[in-house]
Amino acid sequence: MDEHHDQLADINKQLPLKDKLVSTHKSLNDLFPFIVRVAVALYDSETKVLKTYLHSGDTDNPLEHYQTLLDHAPSLKKILDKGHPRVINNLLTFDNGSHEHTRRIGRGGFAASYTLPIFNEGDFIGFIFFNADKTDVFTESVLSQIDVYAHMITLMVINELSSIKTLTAAVKTTGHITHMRDPETGSHLDRMSRYSRLIATELAETYDLNDDYIEHIFMFSPLHDIGKIAIPDHILLKPGQLDDDETTIMKTHVHKGCEIIDELLVNFGLNNIKHMDILRNIAEGHHEAINGSGYPAGIMGESIPLEARIVAVADVFDALTSKRTYKEAWSNEKAIELIKSLAGEKLDQNCVNALLKNMDQVVRIQLQFKENIIG
Repeated sequence: MDEHHDQLADINKQLPLKDKLVSTHKSLNDLFPFIVRVAVALYDSETKVLKTYLHSGDTDNPLEHYQTLLDHAPSLKKILDKGHPRVINNLLTFDNGSHEHTRRIGRGGFAASYTLPIFNEGDFIGFIFFNADKTDVFTESVLSQIDVYAHMITLMVINELSSIKTLTAAVKTTGHITHMRDPETGSHLDRMSRYSRLIATELAETYDLNDDYIEHIFMFSPLHDIGKIAIPDHILLKPGQLDDDETTIMKTHVHKGCEIIDELLVNFGLNNIKHMDILRNIAEGHHEAINGSGYPAGIMGESIPLEARIVAVADVFDALTSKRTYKEAWSNEKAIELIKSLAGEKLDQNCVNALLKNMDQVVRIQLQFKENIIG
């Protein structure tokens, strides 16, 4: 027995959630080879949108970069309303194929599925999908064993999301305790994080981005300016133009942001959060410029991490179209003209194009997340 190999040992290691999901799927395959894909979709309770997040399959994911209103997925909404899992042992006879997600799953060649809602202390956060390449395989005996894996995956997902939520809450709390306010709005963060996700999703094919990466940009982008916690009020809240000395101090917020991130990870025991390089790159690089005129490092072009280039466009656009103590909100048309002129110079051309291509969704986000001053 000394030679026994624990196939689930990876879930206790410091690995990305994607790797843990793949490892769990491999263990499940030893029992049930017909399960060819395990996937997780997350629910945004504020926008009522269900969006793809992770999958374990080796082949192309038919639902990569897909999102929809939960109300537009009636079969999934029915699962949530009932609060119970759903078994479909023959997908060929399921539904009428009128919904985009149903058609994509059909093109993926899956023959049967088992779907469970994910809850965290009563709050719905998404779904887990087990897809099979054979029909009539999800018997009661099989399901009872799959349920164990489903709950294990649920705990891994909740742990990942809870850690990020704790980090975000810690940053906000620190800001209030120190009485150092960024004169931005909570709605600004809601909007720019969703603009960031729009841009990343639009660029997914160009840069071969997966849903895991895109979701972490969405989750981390609101923390882009956490270093401003350490900027004095007389500079941070100044209604007029900063002088040279004040500008120099303001620019230090990018380095301070990375220092705060590292300190919070240690103090709150959040070292298990993966993709922290994405957060650090966003915090430190969102003021870099394509032509090298930005700060803090003056790097240029594709030397600037993609996540920083994405967040820069989202942040600038929303700053332009939002009211500040020193300016009125610009119209979308006026802001579009400016970011077009900055594309290829200050801002990444592809990122600008990606945002402008999705202006219909931008407007919907603006209508949903109107100004709401923090504090």
